[in-house]
Amino acid sequence: MDGLESDFNLKVVLVSFKQCLNEKEEVLLDHYLAGWRGLVRFLNSLGAIFSFVSKDVTAKLQVMERLRSGPQREHYSSLQSMVAYEVGNQLVDLERRSRHPDSGCRTVLRLHRALRWLQLFLEGLRTSPEDARTAVLCTDSYNASLAAYHPWIIRRAVTVAFCTLPTRKVFLEAMNVGSPEQAVEMLGEALPFIERVYNVSQKLYAEHSLLDLP
Repeated sequence: MDGLESDFNLKVVLVSFKQCLNEKEEVLLDHYLAGWRGLVRFLNSLGAIFSFVSKDVTAKLQVMERLRSGPQREHYSSLQSMVAYEVGNQLVDLERRSRHPDSGCRTVLRLHRALRWLQLFLEGLRTSPEDARTAVLCTDSYNASLAAYHPWIIRRAVTVAFCTLPTRKVFLEAMNVGSPEQAVEMLGEALPFIERVYNVSQKLYAEHSLLDLP
């Protein structure tokens, strides 16, 4: 493991999601995107098995970074301001992906769904016994989140690939927070931050009928 990866610590990444929410419970996009960049590093450290997620997430992060640095960047400071701006100016494709295929609302929705999968999987790692099969944990988390949005051929390929996942101990050690027991303790402290960001985002999207954007 080189120096760039050896300083990685999943706790720092997960706790960074706490910074996503300001006092008004708005999701600050700079912190949200930074948190995701850290999660991609974690996924990539585990090998090519998660490339089906990390490559797509990286592409979505690039879309959002362009919006954050573009001429309308003031509207993309928070999830709430972005939704208000894009919905108010009809910049979201509600029926079919046509005029605005890379709207911020659509892009973040894909990140939002992937975050749910990762949250469920990490929670499964935290609460499972030492001999738990990571393939089962990951498949269950996938089926409860991302699978609903993937065609059958992708679902099949992904669940077959999960059979090659490393052991629970390897996952916990890859978090770089100490022993497996310390990693489990860290997840218990840090995962609620991701859950809170997810729940605030879910509520916002539901209120604007944006949860099923094409």
